[in-house]
Amino acid sequence: MIKVGIVGGTGYTGAELLRLFAQHPQAEVVMLTSRKENGHRADALFPHLRGHCDLAFTTPDPAELANCDAVFFATPHGTAMQMAPDLVARGVRVIDLSADFRLRDPVVFKDWYKLEHTAPDLLAEAVYGLPEVHREAIRKARVVANPGCYPTSVQLGLLPLLEAGAIEFDGVIADCKSGVSGAGREAKIGSLFCEASDSFKAYGVQGHRHLPEILQGVADIAGHPVGLNFVPHLLPLVRGIHATLYARLKRHDLDLQRLYEDRYAGEPFVDVAPAGDHPETRGVRGANTCRVAVHLAPDRRTVIVLSVIDNLVKGASGQAVQNFNLMFGLDECLGLRAPPLTP
Repeated sequence: MIKVGIVGGTGYTGAELLRLFAQHPQAEVVMLTSRKENGHRADALFPHLRGHCDLAFTTPDPAELANCDAVFFATPHGTAMQMAPDLVARGVRVIDLSADFRLRDPVVFKDWYKLEHTAPDLLAEAVYGLPEVHREAIRKARVVANPGCYPTSVQLGLLPLLEAGAIEFDGVIADCKSGVSGAGREAKIGSLFCEASDSFKAYGVQGHRHLPEILQGVADIAGHPVGLNFVPHLLPLVRGIHATLYARLKRHDLDLQRLYEDRYAGEPFVDVAPAGDHPETRGVRGANTCRVAVHLAPDRRTVIVLSVIDNLVKGASGQAVQNFNLMFGLDECLGLRAPPLTP
């Protein structure tokens, strides 16, 4: 069995990693860390794990973590870059669910996260963990930067259009909505039931931390900078992201449905919906699936893409397990085959 450690296992992404690894046939979580919950069992904090996880939280010990084959960081920004260099030097492979290794330029990272990057050498070799784009590099990586949830839905939604050179590089709009779990498990007024329920609002309109990640990713795909405006919104639901993407076509000779079906043929975790369909967030709840639908607007000049994911699975922990499987030469789908939950 491949030995797995999880640093920062008290949040939603840490709990989701435990849930997914409970059904993984070739990996075992052997270390789970939290200073605050040191000594307490994980299934006491997360009762849904009773009978599936008997680990107790421990304080992070680099020497103990070095005994793992892989370590996941489900931590606030700034933690992984402090601990990862020593682990990588000891032969441990790292999957970071924070933003520490997502942005290649440390100056851009500092601008958006107000932190000095302390591991620039490791940052330079880290691989961005979007398997549909970087699968072969992920297989060889020592450090994988797991993508953010909004960036995953936006990049997978635009990927076939950008690769085909089918849209203008300016004026792309990403109108995105997320469930409240995207804000994390920490107590915040905006995440309280009475604040988020029965309401709908935009936030981060002047600039959201996922914007530079999205811009970096779509530029990599297109081979050219892309002028994209991104506005996130908060939905009164627990899980799910819905991205509605708008772009101007510059090629009118394409069968858009066929373009998407051909590009994602054989991709285990991208499902192209039937022509004319409107994917729902509940259709991917609990699954490591991005479901996309492509529409031509009535003006015949605008393409509209609908992209939905579960922000805690394909948008975080599920994609992290997908990357883990690739890094260790396993079937990419191990631990991730369960269908979505409904209702």
